[in-house]
Amino acid sequence: MSSFAAEWSMVPSFSTKAYYNDNLLMTPLPHDSTYGYWISPKLEFSGKTERLEVSGKAAMDFVDYYGGEPTRFTNMYFPLTLRYRTEKDEWGFNGGFTRDNTLLGELLTTGVVLRFTQRNQLILNPSWSRSITDKLVFMSTFQFNDTSYQDGARLGLVDYQIFGGSTGFLYHLTERDDVQLVGTYTNFHTTNSQVGLRAYYPGTFVSVTHTFSESLKATAYGGPRFISSNSQFNGLSQKSRDTIWVYGANVTQQFERGSLQVNLSRDIFPSGFGLLIQTDRLGALASYDLSDTVTASIDVAGYLVSGVTDIVRGGTLQEQRLMYITPKLAWQLSEWWQAEASYTHRVRDTAGLDEPVQSNMFMLFLTYSPPKLAFSN
Repeated sequence: MSSFAAEWSMVPSFSTKAYYNDNLLMTPLPHDSTYGYWISPKLEFSGKTERLEVSGKAAMDFVDYYGGEPTRFTNMYFPLTLRYRTEKDEWGFNGGFTRDNTLLGELLTTGVVLRFTQRNQLILNPSWSRSITDKLVFMSTFQFNDTSYQDGARLGLVDYQIFGGSTGFLYHLTERDDVQLVGTYTNFHTTNSQVGLRAYYPGTFVSVTHTFSESLKATAYGGPRFISSNSQFNGLSQKSRDTIWVYGANVTQQFERGSLQVNLSRDIFPSGFGLLIQTDRLGALASYDLSDTVTASIDVAGYLVSGVTDIVRGGTLQEQRLMYITPKLAWQLSEWWQAEASYTHRVRDTAGLDEPVQSNMFMLFLTYSPPKLAFSN
């Protein structure tokens, strides 16, 4: 019976959000402000035995917008994480299904502003690792990603799939230092489109993590990606090759009443425009407990985005810059009730535009979280 969870817990919650944005699509064209509300039920669950760990979430957003961009849509989130351990081996799974809109997950990941529509994404990432010695661990993962866009063809967006994997070693150099050496392979191709792009990019990277103290930790990584692509449009085929260096670093500092995280990264992402993009990102997240019930935080980030491959419909992606700052205040009203207020200012600068485009967004949250439900078999 050890393979079944002996202890389960469920954490339900229900939240509502008032929303206002004076430029939802971040467009330079004349527009009206958008306002609306969100209703968001959520159920988080987890289970654990000596060998097995399970965690996941079922959440939905029922959204109504009025004004400049009147629309009604539903977001869905069903992530799942599994871990099964033996003395030397660990099998894992990370994945799930997400239905959100392009100005949520995709914008914050890539820094690219797409047309406003719903995005469906299925992710399956199984993994396996084995402890060779007390200090040396072999790791391998497989990646599958299927992404589609509602009314994508009408909006100029292209569905795509990703297959890939990685394998490598983790070495515990000291009690404070870990080193990883990993080889990766990714295959990206567009689907359900008269125009197409197929690209694959193997690569390697080295990662070093150092724990300075219980409250201070830093990680740095980097390595090349060797990109080969083949795009087809109107019977024409174009091939290209390139080498892109990806890298990143992050530092996390915990304080008695707060925390600070700073990160820098360059990575390659697929885009609904039907191409691969290079995103350079610099960000910082800080939080501070003003009291036992009130927490203030601020999230700041800047993106520099350029195309790695040509757009499948022809042409290249113009270089884009995106910056945002989000101060937030969270108040624990009682054991079961929490309120949040946040403001986000975004600036988008695209080559070819006379002036940067700006947007201002305000959100008010009210969340009800009843007591956790726990039981065992």
